Amino acid sequence: MRGYNPPHLRFDGMSQAVRSGDFVVLSGQVALDASAKIATDDPYEQAQQCFENIRLALAEADATLAQVTKLVCYLTDPAHFPSYSKAKGEVFPVDGAPASTTVVVSALLDPRMLLEVEAWAYVGDGSA
Repeated sequence: MRGYNPPHLRFDGMSQAVRSGDFVVLSGQVALDASAKIATDDPYEQAQQCFENIRLALAEADATLAQVTKLVCYLTDPAHFPSYSKAKGEVFPVDGAPASTTVVVSALLDPRMLLEVEAWAYVGDGSA
């Protein structure tokens, strides 16, 4: 196993992505921008930043968004789902979208965080 961390997402004691065999598993990504700050309180913009952070973490592990097979989104308010869904739809085509689960939670680590998105990617050749 090897951990991967884009520069603005380095935190002690965790990896943003871990590659193990044919799988890359990502820690939950939040809307931290390139300066490691949450720069917006708009749920759509936060979702876009989450997907950008997923893309960056996958790239560190030599994987792509096209290889994502599963997403889990944690929302602090169900009213934010349309914003999350719109951003997700811009990243993943309807006919190739990953399996997804959305959960509403009472809070995330920082109250400015409106959502967090986990991802799993399969990077094997597809033969099993």
